[in-house]
Amino acid sequence: MPMRATLTLVSFLLTAPLAAQLIPLNDLGNGKYLGQFEGGLYEHGVNVPPADHEAIGLGQAALVRPLDRDGNPSASGKIVMISVGMSNTTQEFCATGNPAPCTTWSFVGQANADPAVNRATLVLVNGARGGQAADSWESPTQPTWDGVKANLAAAGLTEAQVQVAWIKQANAGPRTSLPSPNADAYRLVGQLANISRALKTRYPNIRLAYVSSRIYAGYASTTLNPEPYAYESAFAVKWLIAAQIEQERSGKIDALAGDLGAAAAPWLAWSAYLWADGLQPRSDGLTWSRPELEGDGTHPAQAAEQKVGSLLLAFFKSEPTAKSWFLGAPPPRRRAAHH
Repeated sequence: MPMRATLTLVSFLLTAPLAAQLIPLNDLGNGKYLGQFEGGLYEHGVNVPPADHEAIGLGQAALVRPLDRDGNPSASGKIVMISVGMSNTTQEFCATGNPAPCTTWSFVGQANADPAVNRATLVLVNGARGGQAADSWESPTQPTWDGVKANLAAAGLTEAQVQVAWIKQANAGPRTSLPSPNADAYRLVGQLANISRALKTRYPNIRLAYVSSRIYAGYASTTLNPEPYAYESAFAVKWLIAAQIEQERSGKIDALAGDLGAAAAPWLAWSAYLWADGLQPRSDGLTWSRPELEGDGTHPAQAAEQKVGSLLLAFFKSEPTAKSWFLGAPPPRRRAAHH
């Protein structure tokens, strides 16, 4: 066999097992990635929050109400939801026109066109910024937060009116994957926790923060954030939320995440889970094709921006802790416990 063919075969044999392990978390269930890390978006391999955590979220959601510019309840006030993240986040939330006008196919564009969405008091403001990865948001004094403040001001709003956030973050150029104890996924847990605390510092009235991990990066042609790092970022989100749940139950503060108590951070939960293994359909049919992404295989093109926008819209329209403010509907009773 020619040397080139031999090397190609060896490369395939080395990468094929890894690729086979990348099962979407929502499909992995009780299975374990790399034989160590349990699937599911939440504990015990399930994809809905445990009843005790959800009950806290519903309590926070019930307190979301229109606020005036000083943060006082007002019938003529606004409920502000912001996005926090890097280039993919701003593209999917708004696409162009930061902070406005957002494109019709983005999440904001789709939400603003949907008659079911609360148009009376809800305002969606894009705070995400291209090139601003997780380390640009960890401290509330970093200039990225002043950029969000400027976007709010442009819409006639203040930081005191922000009550909800959508977070989607990653690191540029990750180098170490799981199961290494130095894996980037562990670093991202701490960063997401710092961002959560920064949210509470900048926005004293924030109550809810929903977190998404990356879309598929198997087409990436650069080292910006390829696989398996895009896939593994979901474990960082899962572990962040799990740390808050454990602190709610026992008072124990996670060594990696730090304090995520009610005084330190908003209530945290998954938003839409966006990862699927390329053209391999997820259980709900989600796939990612090469033409949906830009030339670098990392950033979403219009088709992917629209797809993520649709997934986010469907999530917030159906999420129990969001219905009361996103749709202006009465909050439902909490789900039964899952075992």
